[in-house]
Amino acid sequence: MRERLKTDLTDLMLVPGLSGHEDRVRGAIRDRLPGGVQARGDRLGNLIASFPGTGPSVMLFTHMDQLGFIVRRIEDDGAIRVERLGGVPERALAAQPVILCPPGQPDIPALIANKSHHATTPDEKYHVLRAPDLRIDAGFSSRAEAEAAGIRIGVPVVYRPSATELAGGRIAGTAVDDRAGCAVLLEVARALAARENGPPVHLVFSVQEEFNLRGAVVAAQALRPDIAIQIDLMNATDTPEMADRGDMRLGGGPGMSLYSFHGRGTLNGVIPHPGLVALVENAAAAGALPLQRSAQVGVLTDLSYVQLVGDGVASVDLGFPMRYSHSAQEMCDLSDLEGLTRLLLAALARIGPDFPLERTP
Repeated sequence: MRERLKTDLTDLMLVPGLSGHEDRVRGAIRDRLPGGVQARGDRLGNLIASFPGTGPSVMLFTHMDQLGFIVRRIEDDGAIRVERLGGVPERALAAQPVILCPPGQPDIPALIANKSHHATTPDEKYHVLRAPDLRIDAGFSSRAEAEAAGIRIGVPVVYRPSATELAGGRIAGTAVDDRAGCAVLLEVARALAARENGPPVHLVFSVQEEFNLRGAVVAAQALRPDIAIQIDLMNATDTPEMADRGDMRLGGGPGMSLYSFHGRGTLNGVIPHPGLVALVENAAAAGALPLQRSAQVGVLTDLSYVQLVGDGVASVDLGFPMRYSHSAQEMCDLSDLEGLTRLLLAALARIGPDFPLERTP
């Protein structure tokens, strides 16, 4: 299992897929689904694979898009100006390599310009440029040259894709958030394709999560699930700058969120369904699987909106510890992804026709 997870993860990390421009990622995931599994799309671009069963229906989902930039202007000298798409950390951008992805054209390597150190004043050394002030340099010498290569306003830009295997089974690179979740769901799909019984499960690879949590809601409105389980990163807190934020360790196993709230602009979050909390805890205990716990402010997933669909959806956030979120080099541990896969399969197997969906049965 771990080798399959590593292959799927690292391959998907190398496929660019900015929010709203996920076509290549969707195709790569569809190609990796097990034979005989029928997957369908919707108008927003979600990819949905359904597995029949009996009992309450489950929507198990993760997002396949990534954050980045959109071209907003081409300067006369060929430099490119962009707007952020998603929570891109401006203090981590200078000198980063990126690629521009003009539709129907080859990807174009570039870099975010950083003023020469020899000309940087003492005050400038400690100044972070805002995203609108950044210039992307692809080597073009004029606007005409950039346009001839397919660059237009609206072209997607992402961190230059990379995937590196580090010591101890750890993987670093671009879009670990949430290609790691996609790799886990692919492994779950392989197991579901071979099972003989269990609840109906809809695996959803959703779009536009980084663009204000859009795609999964559309899928939930169509599927009307009884239960929703969302897979995404959970902030690892095992480095000095994160130590006071929680108790989530890379390599310590999958995690479950007991509370999330986003107070910056989007006032929303998730307090999980107690029946699902018990389900996950019991599945972990029965299988001797590790399970970490998280309670965070400043974190938000698309489950925040999925839980409100129809008459309400019993919901819980599960995930994997990850370091350095939203930077060009994120990090996860393959053992956590393997543990998360096993936990999901164990939990799904315990959902029977009489599973209590009300908070007070």
